[in-house]
Amino acid sequence: MQTFLKLSYLGSSSALLAATCCVLPMLLMLLGIGGSGLAVFGLLAAASYPVLVLSTALLLVAGWLAHRRATAARLRWWLGGSAALTAIAWLIALNESRINDYLIMQM
Repeated sequence: MQTFLKLSYLGSSSALLAATCCVLPMLLMLLGIGGSGLAVFGLLAAASYPVLVLSTALLLVAGWLAHRRATAARLRWWLGGSAALTAIAWLIALNESRINDYLIMQM
């Protein structure tokens, strides 16, 4: 079970990174850090939705296994944290253009 929890956190963290692939460079530019790393984030942008779907699937499998093994109550904070990271990643990915427009207006 611990393996699935670790995989769900890994998936959630990678989903959050993939979702912020276009927002993070804008924030870095606003902070005065150059945009030379934009090419790296461009590679992540193509994979953001598949990574989000995969992380959601890992989270659901971990939750299902925890429920099946009757350990969901004990692991609720782990699963809740992973679910929160995944939800934030989905919110960022689905509102990416609005966030980018707001950041561009701040420049």
